[in-house]
Amino acid sequence: MKAFITGATGFIGSHLADALLSEEDNEVRCLVRSNEKWLKGKTYTKISGDLHDIPALMKGMEGADVVFHLAALVMAPNQETLNRTNVEATENLIRTARRCGVKKLVILSSLAAAGPSFNRPLTEDDPLMPISMYGESKKKMEEMIHSIAQKDDIITILRPPAVYGPREDQIYSFFKICARGVCPIVGNGVSNPISMIYVDDVIQGLLLGAKQSKKGVHTYFLSSEDIYTWNEIREAVSGALGKSLFPIYIKPGLVKGLGTMMESLGSLFGQYPVMNKDKSKEMTHEWTCSVEKIKKELSFKQNVPLKEGISKTIAWYKKHNWI
Repeated sequence: MKAFITGATGFIGSHLADALLSEEDNEVRCLVRSNEKWLKGKTYTKISGDLHDIPALMKGMEGADVVFHLAALVMAPNQETLNRTNVEATENLIRTARRCGVKKLVILSSLAAAGPSFNRPLTEDDPLMPISMYGESKKKMEEMIHSIAQKDDIITILRPPAVYGPREDQIYSFFKICARGVCPIVGNGVSNPISMIYVDDVIQGLLLGAKQSKKGVHTYFLSSEDIYTWNEIREAVSGALGKSLFPIYIKPGLVKGLGTMMESLGSLFGQYPVMNKDKSKEMTHEWTCSVEKIKKELSFKQNVPLKEGISKTIAWYKKHNWI
């Protein structure tokens, strides 16, 4: 397989590159803007450029069998900036793929595009109701894909929830706090369950998407088959760390106030903080989704349960002195 990957220097993309490179018959090309990061020293073809560099995209896609589009902007102070990367650049990519004769694309979206769930896991038939600017940009991206798709295209859109595993550096902050013996939990630890997925299972879903042969645009939630409460997550982290964790239950209203305060402080220094109004809003909701469709149509199966995934993740953090 000849594959072109965007976002390959990131957390999920680097794991995808590793999986593809482990097979001798695969030729892997990766779009690299500047720093190779996790790709350094690996036997891939480097395509220098970014998502708005059409010649670079054409070079990466020439003769490719499949394009994996994982690059995205997760955080920005305004909707326009997010849309430029997540919507406009994705449109550039799809149109360039068409010019290069590449019909098969696997595109990473997010559960954020669908929005939070309310007392039951979301399915692909539910309307998209994002509550963050990032989620809105992913919703617009999906709508754009449907509007420009042609009858011979084979486009698979995957919507993961929170993804964790080695190299992840955002949920990592939660594990880092837990390593100090405390576990912050929004709510009572039971009322707002979430779907989560270990990175290896995301890679499985991406590779299954590359095997899609049915023409059209196909959308799937890509997640754990199980749904977890925050108390269950705390127990799994406690076991992996080998220490008891004291739970600190935080009222949702306090989280929203903290997000507003952090965003205001960040603006004073010209920065957009990780903890912001959008993020705090998301943290106070339930985020669950069903994987019945991807199980039925692509034969997906969760291979890594929560305790095993968190154990592997924390072992990696310890090995690399992150905690």
